[in-house]
Amino acid sequence: MNSLILVLMALAGYLLAYRLYGRFLGHKLFRLSSRTLMPAHQYRDGIDFVPTKPHIIFGHHFTTIAGLGPIVGPAIGIIWGWLPAFLWVFLGSIFMGAVHDFTTLVVSARNGGRSIGELTGDLISPSTRYALQFIMQLLLFIVLAVFAMIVGSLFVLYPEAVIPVWAQIPVAIWLGKEIRKGKNDLLYSLMALLLLYAFVLVGVKIPIALPWSHEVNVVAWCVALFVYVFFASTLPVQQLLQPRDYINSHQLLVAMVFLILGIFVAHPPFSAPPINEKAFAPGSDVPQLAPLLFIVIACGAISGFHSLASSGTTVKQVDREQHTLPIGFGAMLTESFLAVLVIVAAGAGLGMGLEADGEFFSGVQAYQHHYASWSSANGLTAKLDAFILGSANLFSSMGIPVKYGAAFVVVFIVSFANTTLDSAARIQRISLQEIFTNTQGEIRKPVNNRYVATLLIVLAAGAMTFFKPGGQGAMVLWPLFGSLNQLMAALALGVVTVYLASRKVPVLYTLIPMWVILVLTLWAMVENLAGFLDQGEYLLVAISAVILLLTAWLTFSGLLALARRLRSAR
Repeated sequence: MNSLILVLMALAGYLLAYRLYGRFLGHKLFRLSSRTLMPAHQYRDGIDFVPTKPHIIFGHHFTTIAGLGPIVGPAIGIIWGWLPAFLWVFLGSIFMGAVHDFTTLVVSARNGGRSIGELTGDLISPSTRYALQFIMQLLLFIVLAVFAMIVGSLFVLYPEAVIPVWAQIPVAIWLGKEIRKGKNDLLYSLMALLLLYAFVLVGVKIPIALPWSHEVNVVAWCVALFVYVFFASTLPVQQLLQPRDYINSHQLLVAMVFLILGIFVAHPPFSAPPINEKAFAPGSDVPQLAPLLFIVIACGAISGFHSLASSGTTVKQVDREQHTLPIGFGAMLTESFLAVLVIVAAGAGLGMGLEADGEFFSGVQAYQHHYASWSSANGLTAKLDAFILGSANLFSSMGIPVKYGAAFVVVFIVSFANTTLDSAARIQRISLQEIFTNTQGEIRKPVNNRYVATLLIVLAAGAMTFFKPGGQGAMVLWPLFGSLNQLMAALALGVVTVYLASRKVPVLYTLIPMWVILVLTLWAMVENLAGFLDQGEYLLVAISAVILLLTAWLTFSGLLALARRLRSAR
């Protein structure tokens, strides 16, 4: 199949889904109103609660939920063929992911900007609040520890990204200051973007490679990142978080436009087959498609981390309730479209030329070489290389040298991995403070101080990261991340479903996707548990068992609460 046809079909489908399904959910199901008092105004504090223009908060939310998820997932997911990956990304995002992101944002906005974990206590039962918040804290803890290690590793692998990524900080602070002065935010953000691209050229000419061993270099970058995260996540959002994410959103949109233009010019056919029969052949080391495909490809279709972003930082900056639709529903569809472009870059762009092991491969041979086995395609470098080289090949069709095209994509990747860090730390700090909030709404000491709460989080994540040499301690809990992330999505949809039932609103739009993702996730978790037992990973066995028990408790309590709400609605 020609890649251009798939991209045009996907783009038309997303636009139609937003116009029809998104607007139906917003106007018919939730009845969004300009009269609703938003938490950003109700609790305005100039730190976390700050009313913000919709396009700026769209940029923040988009970059927070995107990160590496819509890149690494699809880049490995096409090992089963491009068709299963595309169908899950396209249909999953419309009927699950966008619904999940939008509804959690609205429900949180109508409940004082509280997180999904906090709302569980009101909507289901007080005791379940701590169960869900434990899962939230564990998920965020893994995100913070692992992404610090990943970004540190990316700095070592791609030293040309160091200067432009760190240069974003002073550029974003400058942009934030100019916007607060009342300057034209679009004009100044474009100026900031041009500055960033200038730093990309500088980075290519002056790559920053630390002089020590690989392991020591990763640790050094992790330390620097944790220091940055502490300050970035405690500063008022409008000083660094918002403008940096605003710049990055422009950077992502420019990258997507260049990818689309490259596809228009080159329109390469897929070198990846629709269904990769070799992946299903006897003796193949590729795992079964179900349930793993639905766990590996998360952010491009549905991700529980998104509900934490929606009800953690984003909701506290939304100016009007109508803005929740383009921010929640629209940003998820945009991210899913990025995942489609990743599928095209890895499944078609890679076939335009691949140099490996001293040989040159093209077409089907390029795909078969890169995706020869699960082990060869599943590493971080392998997943990123498929997207980087495929994108650079597409850019080359427009006359951009592969070297500069690859550097452009690398900076874009590392920038987005970096945006996840301080957003995750801020979300985790807010969630931690909610856990220690008493019935009078007062946060207990010492976590009532945002600096103390953030320091505790960063120190814990750092201890986990440095538990093993080279920052590899973070990977101890990484096998839990995929299923835990999708479990969070199912539980968040469950909370929204109970909320809708309490308002006497039809619940099928969230109930069906909740059950689909819950069944797939529990299936994956049980398989993981059996694998951990075989491997003697008893820490992972214990944590998995606790999560399964908490999930059973939350599911049972949620069903009881839903039944009560539905009976009262009759």
